[in-house]
Amino acid sequence: MMKTIFEKSMRDELISRVNALSENNKAIWGKMNVYQMTKHLNIWNQWVLGIDNNIPYKQDLLGKLIGKMVLKSNTKNDKPMGKGAPAGSNFTIKEEIGDFEKEKKTLIKLTEHYEHYNNPDFIHGFFGKMTEEQIGIFAYKHYDHHLRQFGV
Repeated sequence: MMKTIFEKSMRDELISRVNALSENNKAIWGKMNVYQMTKHLNIWNQWVLGIDNNIPYKQDLLGKLIGKMVLKSNTKNDKPMGKGAPAGSNFTIKEEIGDFEKEKKTLIKLTEHYEHYNNPDFIHGFFGKMTEEQIGIFAYKHYDHHLRQFGV
């Protein structure tokens, strides 16, 4: 069985890992600091969940050409996401400092919100239309990727 954010035990694991984060966590790879990473995940989750979302649901041209193939390879097994995947301009956080504890609390609330996921309009900017199963697997992997980035 694939790890998915729609499973309560997986959400609980992710929340536990988020709770382990502190402002002192340093990135093992990548350009974001821990504040930027939590804010990045919050904006991304609001987009996926359809909460306070100003980011359009529209697949880009490259995604139309290869998105489904990449999505399939990203959701066919539990292999973690690779390092260095681009965040996308809508999800790049410019400010380097902010209220980390507030972002962390928001991230936990958004994680819990996946229990009641209902956003049939969601279209990923690269992958396009995704099944709920694909969304659950990819969301888990996205969290895992960034939490591993900060050693938790």
